[in-house]
Amino acid sequence: MKNKIYIGLLLIAFIFQASIVRVGAEEFDYKSKEFEAAASQFMCTCGCGQDHFECDPKTCNLTIGFKEDIVEMMNKGWNKDKIREYYVNIYGEEILTAPEKSGFSLVAWVLPFVVLGIAGVAIFFIIRKWVKKKGTDEGALDNDIDKDEVEEEILTSMIEEERKKYL
Repeated sequence: MKNKIYIGLLLIAFIFQASIVRVGAEEFDYKSKEFEAAASQFMCTCGCGQDHFECDPKTCNLTIGFKEDIVEMMNKGWNKDKIREYYVNIYGEEILTAPEKSGFSLVAWVLPFVVLGIAGVAIFFIIRKWVKKKGTDEGALDNDIDKDEVEEEILTSMIEEERKKYL
């Protein structure tokens, strides 16, 4: 009899624990914040240029299955980092909406901006050098014009003097 009571209490405790675990487990759907955080980290592969959270399921068949998979994984207890790792292992880093913050991915995203900055600074200094050179050339040209005018006046005055002597 004692064993039956222990088994009955154990059975009641087991049922009560299962109901507590079931109540404590959160069911995720397409409108939850956690789903949005998980789905928005992946680009849709249909070519629309949006992430899977924003991609319209009416026009894209790919996102329907993707969203169902994410919800299923979240209901199994996966967090967004584990889901991210799973899809990166399948599709590679090309599926991510934002690059990894380490290694070659970071260099590949930052390098174009660094190159544009360096090119902008180089163009600034080249144009500045051209402007300075052009300014000195014009100054030399003005000096040449002044010298030509002076020489012309001297020659004209010499010719006039010679003309007066002989005429």
